Amino acid sequence: MGSQDSFMGEVDHQRLSGSERDALLAALWRSMAILEFSADGTVLEANENFLAMLGYRRADVVGQHHRMLCDPAYVQTDAYQQFWEHLRKGELIAGTLQRRHVGGATVWLEALCSPILDAQGQLLKVISVAADISAHIDDSRHSNSILSALNRSLGVVELSPEGVILAANGNYLKTMEYLAEDLLGQPHSILCEADYAASEEYTCFWRDVSLGRFFSGRFPRRTRSGRTIWWEATYSPLLDAHGKAERVICIGTDVTYRVTREKSDREHLHLLSLGINETDNAVLITDDQNRIVFHNTGFTRMLGFESQQVIGRLPGELFASRPTFVKSLERCHGELVQGRSYHTEELIHDMQEQPVWISAVVNPILDGAGKLIHAVCVMTDITNTKVHEVLQYRVLNAMARDSSLSEQMNLLCEEVERVAPEVIASVLRVDEHGCLRTLAAPSLPEAYSKAIDGLHVGPMVGCCGSAAYTGQTVISEDIQTDPHWNDYKHLALPHGLRACWSTPIKSASGQVIGTFGFYYRHPGQPSAFHHLLVEAGLHLCALAIEREDARARIHQLAFYDSLTGLPNRSLLLVQAGQAIAAAERNCSTVAVMFIDLDRFKQVNDSLGHQAGDELLRTVATRLQSQARRSDIVGRLSGDEFVVVLTQYDTQHLTEVVKRIQERLAMPCHINGTPLNPSASIGVAIFPDNGNDIETLLHRADIAMYQAKAVNRGRFSFFSEEMNSMAQERLALESALRDALRGGDLELNFQPQIKLHDQSLHGVEALARWHHPQLGQISPGRFIPIAEECGLIGELGKWALEEACFQLSDWRRRGIQVPSISVNLSATNFHDLDLPQFVTGLLRRYALEPSDLTLEITETVLMDTNPSTSQTIAAVHALGIPLAMDDFGTGYSSLGYLRKLPVSELKLDQSFVRDMAKDPAVSALTNAVIRIGESLKLTVVAEGVEDAEQYALLISQGCDVAQGYLFSRPMSADALENWVRDLHAGGSPDGRWAPPCKSAAPG
Repeated sequence: MGSQDSFMGEVDHQRLSGSERDALLAALWRSMAILEFSADGTVLEANENFLAMLGYRRADVVGQHHRMLCDPAYVQTDAYQQFWEHLRKGELIAGTLQRRHVGGATVWLEALCSPILDAQGQLLKVISVAADISAHIDDSRHSNSILSALNRSLGVVELSPEGVILAANGNYLKTMEYLAEDLLGQPHSILCEADYAASEEYTCFWRDVSLGRFFSGRFPRRTRSGRTIWWEATYSPLLDAHGKAERVICIGTDVTYRVTREKSDREHLHLLSLGINETDNAVLITDDQNRIVFHNTGFTRMLGFESQQVIGRLPGELFASRPTFVKSLERCHGELVQGRSYHTEELIHDMQEQPVWISAVVNPILDGAGKLIHAVCVMTDITNTKVHEVLQYRVLNAMARDSSLSEQMNLLCEEVERVAPEVIASVLRVDEHGCLRTLAAPSLPEAYSKAIDGLHVGPMVGCCGSAAYTGQTVISEDIQTDPHWNDYKHLALPHGLRACWSTPIKSASGQVIGTFGFYYRHPGQPSAFHHLLVEAGLHLCALAIEREDARARIHQLAFYDSLTGLPNRSLLLVQAGQAIAAAERNCSTVAVMFIDLDRFKQVNDSLGHQAGDELLRTVATRLQSQARRSDIVGRLSGDEFVVVLTQYDTQHLTEVVKRIQERLAMPCHINGTPLNPSASIGVAIFPDNGNDIETLLHRADIAMYQAKAVNRGRFSFFSEEMNSMAQERLALESALRDALRGGDLELNFQPQIKLHDQSLHGVEALARWHHPQLGQISPGRFIPIAEECGLIGELGKWALEEACFQLSDWRRRGIQVPSISVNLSATNFHDLDLPQFVTGLLRRYALEPSDLTLEITETVLMDTNPSTSQTIAAVHALGIPLAMDDFGTGYSSLGYLRKLPVSELKLDQSFVRDMAKDPAVSALTNAVIRIGESLKLTVVAEGVEDAEQYALLISQGCDVAQGYLFSRPMSADALENWVRDLHAGGSPDGRWAPPCKSAAPG
């Protein structure tokens, strides 16, 4: 038996009368476990709470001795005897007791044993009020320590009928956070919320209690710190003999945590209910008989079923019309019975028979024995995702297999019709002429498909033609009455097509490229499910059509020239190879024409690349107009074209080539500018000149170069002699590259003589090449090669550096050479770094700008490359003189002489050669000399070979002359001796002498 703990305060158990104890017992009877036994230990009564706590029936207890409720070992101890002695003395016993459950287990009780005495102070009976605290006691046989349960045990407070606190036990004081001296004598209202204490409700409460009314419940109470707790208590009034309350006993416990938890649970359940009902998912719960016992509002929203149609029914009964889904439900129940979850994706139908694709997850709920008692099914609408997945799978798989566009679109239509059998699907394409072309319509009547194929789109051309024309969706609920079908319903109605819905298929740029159409056998509008099908199908249609277009464009780019539309080199080689193979089988011939436009670069440079492109397109058109169906016309690159002639008459081949060349040479206007184009053509013939297209192209190219070398605008047939020349040219090109890097090139120098005093004006540096095996190679051979293979710029820079070095060396050794001139090409003047390069040479060799003269031809002055004029201006700004070489042989223009910084004119040797024989030529040379004189330009005559020319030039007042009369080009060492002889007096070789006074200009 535990320690005793009596009521605290002024409550004296000796002062309690018998009637008061009976009243207290009645109050406790309703709320606590109560046992009544006599002074000899016989059990007189036990209430239901007590019987339930120890597991006995009333008949098992009443009439038996109290010891039956105790451990037999405890009954034999002194403690049990002392328990009775205290009761017989009328002492109140409170504390922790052990009692025996009917099953033999020990039950721990927090008990209050109240003795009832007669008038003589003898014990009549005992009333025990108890509460089960076994959950808070460790009953281990290895430990007899009892954990304190004060915070969980009962709190007891005694009040006057007016609500004044008379006494309170320790648990109550601790709960309310008061000391005894602070609480006793205080009104009960200090423990209540201020609003409640001042309310009529509180007044009525005490009035009813004072009249003997029993109260039990949960009440909010306020602790000393101001904290609100929930107090679960019983207010029991103790009545006197007249039925008037003398005191009120309140027995209770703090249930704040329980109330808070219950509130939290209610809120949680409320939120859970909201979550279940407001989710878009459908939730079903079935019982152990697989009957539906619950569904959320999401189930109704998704499938349309109401509670009266669902509750109590088997799931299979709701979808009896869908045997496939019913079988899935049967498999599901079998899995659940085995305790396994089940997942499936199914196409079902709602109350309105509209298709809905669901993903269902079903989980079993089992009891302790593993038996199925409930199942929870959560269904998610995956219609949108599944429609895309189902349609995309077959179409994208077809794309991966590289099947045709028509096959891809037919698969799409078939899949749509599989999941929506009420639909007849079609895909039409809009061609480049704005006409409808059937790509796929597997279920449309063939006669109808043929009738609409080729219709031109328009605002009232059925649904598909109108959708393609407007770029908007067109829905005809009834073809019979829809004005879009006025002119076309006779095509649809006989085949049972009563309604139509067409949506335009658009490219990424927004262009209408086709239509996706649904036909129906009954009038009406498309459903929401049909909208999903179209939404998914449109993307696939656009993807497939644009992919096909992209492949066509890639094919065009890969095999056709983007500028002219002609086959490019790749396709040309394939087609020509096929033509040669066919000719070999048929023992026939094939002619390959290699065509190169003359002076095409000048068109680009002078009129711009746009004009050059236009000329190329014109040439392509003219070539195609002259070609037969069996011939092949292609563009290799730049201004090079190829025509492969098949099935031609060999006797008329020359006439065919001539006709093509004449057609190409016809005048034309390019961007408003008249042009007279011409082309050089080389021809090679299979099998005479080669057995494959690569060889024939190469040899036709050689023949073209041979024709261009003779004169532009000609044609030539390949011969073996040409091949040898081409091989020689290739060898020369390779040797020239080696010569530039290996030092085989050298400069020769030709003197220039001032005619008025026969002094040295300067020398012209001329490149010479002596090859170890090929011997001396003239500039007339290697200069054109350098220009064609891109070495001319490097050759010009080499000549500049060699010339500056030589002049510096002569100066260092006292050889008096006034200046040196070097010929440069147009390519050199395209180089914006040329002025800086020349400046570096002059600085390195300690030369002045006037020591160097750069010779340029008229073609350089006419070059429209923007770099040319910029470079010329920069060179002139350095103070370096410029000389115009070969003046009079090209596109001479006096305007150029006025605008450009030229200080010398070099009269071409063709004029000098004939000036003594032809008066007209003499007049021209005289005119040039006069122009130079008026513009203050030095005129240098080239190619002076005899005394008659020399004398005539002096008579016309020419400034400077050079030529064989004075000296051939010579090495640097030979020139040194020549200069010494000149300065020694007279002609170094005795071939020329100062003119007589009568020959000098007057």
